[in-house]
Amino acid sequence: MYNWDDPIKAALNKPEPKPTESKKIEETLSSETLLDGQSMQEGLTGIENIEQGAGRIRVDDKAIINCRADLNQLVPFKYEWAWKKYLDGSANHWMPEEIPMHDDIKLWNDPKGLTEDERNIVEVNLGFFSTADSLVANNLVLAVYRHITNPECRQYLLRQAFEEAIHTHAYTYCVQSLGLDESKIFNMYREIPAVATKAEWALPFTQSLGDPAFKTGTQENNQRLLRDLIAFYVVFEGIFFYVGFTQILSMGRRNKLTGVAQQFQYILRDESMHMNFGIDVINQIKLENPNLWGEKFQAEMIDLVKEGVKLETQYAYDTMPKPILGINANLYEEFIKFIANRRLAQVGLPEQYPGATNPFEWMSEIMDLKKEKNFFETRVTEYKTGGQLKFD
Repeated sequence: MYNWDDPIKAALNKPEPKPTESKKIEETLSSETLLDGQSMQEGLTGIENIEQGAGRIRVDDKAIINCRADLNQLVPFKYEWAWKKYLDGSANHWMPEEIPMHDDIKLWNDPKGLTEDERNIVEVNLGFFSTADSLVANNLVLAVYRHITNPECRQYLLRQAFEEAIHTHAYTYCVQSLGLDESKIFNMYREIPAVATKAEWALPFTQSLGDPAFKTGTQENNQRLLRDLIAFYVVFEGIFFYVGFTQILSMGRRNKLTGVAQQFQYILRDESMHMNFGIDVINQIKLENPNLWGEKFQAEMIDLVKEGVKLETQYAYDTMPKPILGINANLYEEFIKFIANRRLAQVGLPEQYPGATNPFEWMSEIMDLKKEKNFFETRVTEYKTGGQLKFD
């Protein structure tokens, strides 16, 4: 029989833990400065030994990255916008099975219900996004979370990771409801170049931060983290996701596959909040670490966004060789540039596509382009609960 007393006794007899070496570390690091005068120190992780008798956390002790304050204490809040987004995300909770799919099943099974081009658009979209949300989740769990050293921001990251799981669930639900070939859809990112190139583009950023030896605390590594955040929140979610949803939402607008379209609209609402959170984090890091945002780095980030625009444009021409659903590749490219200009402006970078306009005015309400604001723009974001969303 297992003796429950033994481990308890062992724990009780264990010597008092020595105070964490945080003070020693801080003293050492304060003398180790970078060329620009910034302290060279990495942040805590939240799994350090408990320091008995340590002082209470003050708001000013908190920081987005490289924070030395206890990460296991959620309050007092320093970044109210992060907590607000967590609450909004929780209020917007939904599950895929809540959306009826019977009309979609009937239409899909009707040989004359959809054209071959329309069926291909649906399969390619499900193929890309099912993989893309997994890549985002991996990036959050395996890379970003460890390096964001603020508990209220981490609270939202946990919510976002859960929502990415719901999104993958939703794509799976669509695939299974329509009776599609699951192996074909979920392996598409390894078979279809148009899908593969965007997934391959994002992967190195996660691999970089996911390296167990990687730690923030230096100018170079802090910029690596900032680069990853811009790649995923500004380009991957802010351009690839935002623009990519146009095709499926256009089908819903034509009263085709309205169940799938509504799934995508709910997902888009979540992704909009993810993107706005990420942009707020990026801008907060810039505010607290202005030395990271030099001219050279800004130029690199502009090139990063332009590279994303190029990939998404190629995706448009590959998936829409001819007009479909009231969209053609030329209009799609214009929309990509319009969205890219907005993303650049949201992180304080100059627009790169002069005169780019929104060719899909009907998308403005669906995508909430006019309402889409982040903390640093208006400190107000409008969201609707799942049950209030309507598809026009």
